[in-house]
Amino acid sequence: MTATAAPHAPARSRGAEIGLWTLQVLLALMFVVASGAPKLFGEAYAVQLFTDLGAGQWLRYVVGVLEIAGGIGLLVPRLTRLAAVCLIALMVGATVAQLFFLSEGFWYTPVILGVLLAVVAWSRGPASVRA
Repeated sequence: MTATAAPHAPARSRGAEIGLWTLQVLLALMFVVASGAPKLFGEAYAVQLFTDLGAGQWLRYVVGVLEIAGGIGLLVPRLTRLAAVCLIALMVGATVAQLFFLSEGFWYTPVILGVLLAVVAWSRGPASVRA
């Protein structure tokens, strides 16, 4: 039985790899500390936001858990792409909520985060998975 070598990603420069990891860490911090934790701890703005949304506070907890899990996943090499793709889906939902269900909001924030997450997902695609 012969083993075939797994395809390897094209070599990135050290600076590009450092930049990508920096982006991942900053996104992870944003989702865990600045976004997910306030939702779980009941920060007043988060409570009001989900009240205005009309979906109930259960959704605040679900989104908070998903954001924290995704943020942690961005730091685990084998989970990075999956976490980024799942967080992109969450940002699509946040953009829709901001545009169509909330009277005030910064709809461009989830769009910008989604674009940055897309960069991570694309950069950490299947060719970059190493055994």
